[in-house]
Amino acid sequence: MIAQIVPVLFAFGANLGDRGETIRAAQRALAAAPGIRDFSASPLRETIALTERGPDPEAPRYLNGVASAQTALTPHELLDLTQRLEADHGRVRDARWGDRTLDIDLILYGGRVVRDERLTIPHPRAHERDFVLAPWLALDPDAVLMGHGRVDALLARIGDTTAPFAEPGDAQA
Repeated sequence: MIAQIVPVLFAFGANLGDRGETIRAAQRALAAAPGIRDFSASPLRETIALTERGPDPEAPRYLNGVASAQTALTPHELLDLTQRLEADHGRVRDARWGDRTLDIDLILYGGRVVRDERLTIPHPRAHERDFVLAPWLALDPDAVLMGHGRVDALLARIGDTTAPFAEPGDAQA
């Protein structure tokens, strides 16, 4: 049996520790994982922390990015893989929307809809998160979020509060 190859989109976030290195290390590990190919990561963007009560300027700021890839893994195999990577990077799940060393969300899995106790795809709040939409637009100017429309139009509607992040090795202007 030949595995179906499916396009996927991941979102990454971190607001504790060496945020940029943690995200890039997780992305390298994900790109090297069996069943993943054609991995392409966006530039990272910096944002204010978003809590259950709303934006929190007192909390450590987040770095966020997205990455596209092709996979032969199932949605739940990807979830297990990303949760292992989060744990490898010190992720502790003690508070919903709390500070974290690493968060990896599966935003899209081809054109598939998944809704169960462990996973919802497309991600239910991606359309209202500039920290997902802005880096995604940088990665793919023609991106479309299934069920919501063009990413550029979604971002224009909600506004972009993210800021570019200068990574080590970036040329300084």
